Amino acid sequence: MTSLTVARPFGAGLAEREPAEREPAEREPAERDLDERELAESDLTTAEHPLAELVGAGLRLPVAGGGELPLANLDIAATAPCLATVRDAVEEILPWSASVHRGAGRPAQVCTAAYERARATVLRFAGAGPGHTAVFTRNTTDAVNLLARCLPGGTTVIGFGTDHHSAMLPWRRTAGGTVRRLPDPASPGDAVRAVDAALHAAPVGPRLVCVTGASNVTGELWPLAELAAVAHEHGARIAVDAAQLAPHRPLGMARLGLDYVALSGHKLYAPFGSGALIGRSDWLRAAPPYLPGGGAAGHVGEDGVQWADGPARHEGGTPNLIGAVALAAACETLTGIGWDRLRDHEDRLQRALRDGLAGLPGLSVLRMWDDSAPRLGIVSFTVRGLPAGQIAASLADEHAIAVRHGKFCAHPLVRRLTGGQDAVRASVGIGSTTGHVGRLASALRGIVTALRAGAAVHY
Repeated sequence: MTSLTVARPFGAGLAEREPAEREPAEREPAERDLDERELAESDLTTAEHPLAELVGAGLRLPVAGGGELPLANLDIAATAPCLATVRDAVEEILPWSASVHRGAGRPAQVCTAAYERARATVLRFAGAGPGHTAVFTRNTTDAVNLLARCLPGGTTVIGFGTDHHSAMLPWRRTAGGTVRRLPDPASPGDAVRAVDAALHAAPVGPRLVCVTGASNVTGELWPLAELAAVAHEHGARIAVDAAQLAPHRPLGMARLGLDYVALSGHKLYAPFGSGALIGRSDWLRAAPPYLPGGGAAGHVGEDGVQWADGPARHEGGTPNLIGAVALAAACETLTGIGWDRLRDHEDRLQRALRDGLAGLPGLSVLRMWDDSAPRLGIVSFTVRGLPAGQIAASLADEHAIAVRHGKFCAHPLVRRLTGGQDAVRASVGIGSTTGHVGRLASALRGIVTALRAGAAVHY
């Protein structure tokens, strides 16, 4: 029996770790590894000119069987690598290191100005309209929870069971309201018709439609302009989980008619712990503070509190200046690259990725709608008879290829698309190349062939 023993390196000093030894394998690993190293090194020397510089772009990883390979990061949908421009912006503000809105000294003034410039940048990036504001949060999940806390009493929330958990679970805590979860739509048009019917049947009162901008499972784009138009016809509002959409397409809130958008910095090539809720300010201004405390209060008396107005009302505590600056720098960089260039780059990689996977026996690509539906560079798949975790681990440990496996925090949708099993997800973005996609297709063929031949993998 073929036996594959792979190391699970982690943490600091990764490049210095000794790769684990592996028993001889029937598929001639030395020859296979040589071919793959040639492919990987060729990718470094002939790769497309990068759209932007990324921190860690030259990272090399030890692989089972000996040696190193350059990382092929095809897990962009989970967390995107940090842009060099973001790193530079953080390094520029760090020496000032003072609290925002809390001092007359020069450092505090510099930091306050940088924080509010970042807010203005995020609003421009989102294409926000008059009456919109931006509240800095920790991430998309935090932003949607903030909106859920600010809903007027008795609000009816309408959404789909296809959403990421961050756009699905916060509404379950909505006080005094109703949450209506719609069945999976058979097409983008079916989604619009379903929302229309649900709003017709909804009780009188505040109503909010919450949808995903782009599926983190299938990459399919939702018809936001049409959904917004239907919502507004019924006097409802629409909120969009834009975590996956924002790094790849212009948000255009005013143009599309979106009332609220939630996004995360770590999807936008910025560090962790930054995000924003962008949208109409009236519900936010009328609600109690999301996090009562310093900064959220305008005046505190013995018997009462006058809460701050504007975004500060929901930004209690010392603000995350570094996160805001990083998020704004990422927004500026993506806008500077140009959305047409980003789309062309990712569309080309998506086609190459799908073509590379097409001929693999037993591989099924997950999708809700037919191939005519527009989509981002996200491809999730299963391979008949093979565990997703085993495939992902072999790609990582033998080939230095990073993908995601599991149910992607969208458990109901993945269960319905796979019949209950986990899936593997590959995703592309800035820094991804046709060489990375080619390595994935080649590695998958080898892994599937070996595992189906009875190879034993030891982790």
